[in-house]
Amino acid sequence: MPTFVQILDFIGTFAFAISGIRLASAKRFDWFGAYVVGLVTAIGGGTIRDVLLDVTPGWMTNPIYLICTGLALIWVILFGKYLIHLHNTFFIFDSIGLALFTVVGVGKSVALGYPFWVAIIMGSITGAAGGVIRDVFINEIPLIFRKEIYAMACVFGGVVYWGCHLLAMDTVLTQIISGSSVFVTRILAVKYQICLPILKGEEEPDI
Repeated sequence: MPTFVQILDFIGTFAFAISGIRLASAKRFDWFGAYVVGLVTAIGGGTIRDVLLDVTPGWMTNPIYLICTGLALIWVILFGKYLIHLHNTFFIFDSIGLALFTVVGVGKSVALGYPFWVAIIMGSITGAAGGVIRDVFINEIPLIFRKEIYAMACVFGGVVYWGCHLLAMDTVLTQIISGSSVFVTRILAVKYQICLPILKGEEEPDI
C-alpha cells in the first residue's frame, strides 16, 4: 500500500502535469510537446531536489510519474473544452501541486536527516522549480520572478511544517496543515493582490 506521502506525491504530479499541459495547449503545442511540458512541470522540482539530496530521482525507479502525466494528458484531451471555459483551472491545479509538492519535499528531506532549514529550501525547490522549467519551455517569464506570492508560499508552508514538528504533532496532520497553509496563502495572495515589494534600482544614464 502506498504511504500518505506517496499519495500526495502522485496527486501533486497529476495536478502539476495538468497545469503544464493546460498552458501548453494554450500555446498550441502538439500532444507530445504538451506531454513533455506536463512532465517537466511534474518532475522538475523533485528531480532537482533529489540530485541535491544525493538520492535517485523517483521517476527513475517508479514509472508512476510518467503514467500520471500520461493520464493528465488524456484528461486534458477529453475534457479540454470544459477546462478552457474554467478560467481558474490552471491556477487551482497549480496551487494544489505547489502545496502537495512542498510537503513532499520537506518531508523527504527531514526523513533523510537534513536540518529543517535545508528541508524548507528543498520543499520550496520541489514546489516551485518545476513551474520555472515549464515557463521557460513555453517562453514565459517564470512565475516566481513576478510580483505574485509563489515560492514564498512554499517557504511559509515549510516554516509551518517545522512549527508543527516542534509541537510534536502527528506526521499526517502536520502534512495536512502545512500543505493547506501553502494553498491558502497562494489563494489569498492572488485574491487580495498581496505581493512582495519590487526592488527598484537606479536607471542607467544615457550615454
